[in-house]
Amino acid sequence: MAAEIHLHDKVAIVTGASRGIGAAIARSFARAGAKVVLASRDQGALDEVAASIRAEGGEAHGQACHTGDPEQVAALVRAAVERYGQVDVLVNNAATNPHFGPLLSVDELSMWDKTFDVNVKGYFVMAREVARHLIERQASGSIVNVASVLGTMGAPFMGIYGMTKAAVISMTQTLSLELGRQGVRVNAIAPGLIETKFAAALLSDAATTKSIVDRTGLGRHGQPEDITGPALFLASDAAAYVTGQTLTVDGGWRVS
Repeated sequence: MAAEIHLHDKVAIVTGASRGIGAAIARSFARAGAKVVLASRDQGALDEVAASIRAEGGEAHGQACHTGDPEQVAALVRAAVERYGQVDVLVNNAATNPHFGPLLSVDELSMWDKTFDVNVKGYFVMAREVARHLIERQASGSIVNVASVLGTMGAPFMGIYGMTKAAVISMTQTLSLELGRQGVRVNAIAPGLIETKFAAALLSDAATTKSIVDRTGLGRHGQPEDITGPALFLASDAAAYVTGQTLTVDGGWRVS
């Protein structure tokens, strides 16, 4: 019998959960029965998302956290355990992209450092802390890293971002091999163009949006809710034999 897709009795941490894809995933996890801990740097926005989840009958708590700071990450996981008793699922979703333009136009390396600090180091620090917690509990668990299709190909004008997402995919594969025998699954999702504040630079240009949509099999760009089903599947026991994989969710853009 196929496993039912739900998160009953699970506790999930979702980073970058104050808006967009992260908020959508957090809401879907709560509807599937999980207790959800929301993280980002914006406590006010987290409180709003958590309140909306509770208004629907879900269980959620928001805690501000800079995921590139190991002390703040440790405090986040500790707070989740103190509140809910455990952590079973991590969704690494927090990301940044301060530079849009050709790679050779990157004069301020602080942009490079910031992008890698959030998109790669932050993912690793979060994964390490949650994995250590799971191993200490001798519990199975799931880590889902939100990458990007731009981590699987050349990414003109978004080169630094693309490199960080390629690193996330590599990290996913390595951690899946290193943690699999401890019962910790690690997978990634590679979204295409999703309508979020993060993608505003692309979506605000009609010609760019049209060029992407025209070569997308489903004939549209994505919405944050389009990522929730794949995330829920990978987080749940329905994906108990799935690890080290990167699931592309781009409406068919990459195959055109």
